[in-house]
Amino acid sequence: MARKLQSDKWLFLATLALVCVSVVMVYSASAVVALERYQQPYYFVTRQVLYALAGLAVLSIVMRIDYRTYRNEQLIWALAGVVAFMLVAVLFARPINGSRRWFGLGGFGVQPSEVAKVAAILFTALTLDRRMHRINDVKYSLLPLALIVGGLAGLILLEPDFGTAATLSVIVAVMVIAAGLRLGYVAGFAAVVLPLAYVVLVAEPYRWRRIVAFWNPEADPLGDGFHLLQSLIAVGSGGWLGRGLMGGVQKLFYLPEPHTDFIFAVIAEELGLLGATLVVLCFCVIAWRGLRTAVTAPDRFGAFLAIGITTMVVAQALLNVSVVLGLMPTKGIPLPLVSNGGSSLLVNLASLGVLLNISQHAVNDTTAVEPGAA
Repeated sequence: MARKLQSDKWLFLATLALVCVSVVMVYSASAVVALERYQQPYYFVTRQVLYALAGLAVLSIVMRIDYRTYRNEQLIWALAGVVAFMLVAVLFARPINGSRRWFGLGGFGVQPSEVAKVAAILFTALTLDRRMHRINDVKYSLLPLALIVGGLAGLILLEPDFGTAATLSVIVAVMVIAAGLRLGYVAGFAAVVLPLAYVVLVAEPYRWRRIVAFWNPEADPLGDGFHLLQSLIAVGSGGWLGRGLMGGVQKLFYLPEPHTDFIFAVIAEELGLLGATLVVLCFCVIAWRGLRTAVTAPDRFGAFLAIGITTMVVAQALLNVSVVLGLMPTKGIPLPLVSNGGSSLLVNLASLGVLLNISQHAVNDTTAVEPGAA
């Protein structure tokens, strides 16, 4: 008798909880801003609800599609080609806040860099699945990854979007390390990439100012240090239980984009340490169940796919929370599944749908194919 397929309930519930938090907190964080900008307090939350419903519908469909369907070389190359074309085309789009990251489509924004992360994960999973027996062979395994992933990251840097390019690189690096890459190569890679990252950072004056402000925000409290200080004030003033939903003060034109990059600060101020901790715990559940899915996946492709998707969601959440808490320089990284934004929400929910499908095919831990296995 065939085994009945069941998705990971903990993973699904954590995802659903974060989407519900998103709808509530996007409204709380954006109502005043939306009223001032568009004379409509429900402007942002209406769109977020539509994206959330669409995203949950996509998740419901994708989690029913066998993940092995994506282990198709032609499909992955076609996706990579389309993404590369979109990343080039978006460079000619109208700039928004000094960056060219979005296409306007029927009043909604489409962000190609979000899809690029999925394309990179699929390409890396396929490459590692087929070539991990020679993972330390530079020409055979590492060079194709460096060319494709480096090309996508380079196009994203041109937007410019350093945060997303770095996130994409981290995702792929984690997948390759999980495949058993020799530590000497990891050290050599870091020795090359870190100086390049430093050059990219100092090439743009605003990036360097953010780093300086990170070390000493009080030196310029009304300039480059303003955003970080306001974020810390919001988090600190929330206390244990917060000021109450809709009761936050820092979202009233103190925090920059309180419904996107700094929504976690609004959560901390209004729901306190308790609410902020519950949100973090939801991401911890996703990390736990995602890695468990990778360990119990029936094949290497599923294992690497699970590692990539889990890293994509959790690493971005870690970066966002770190920025809000002043543990990293200010960077425009949204909180996955929570921040306002259609492209990010749809891509993350679709990706988690794939992860849920992999969990349906999980085998016993004793017979699981581990990512580092030969």
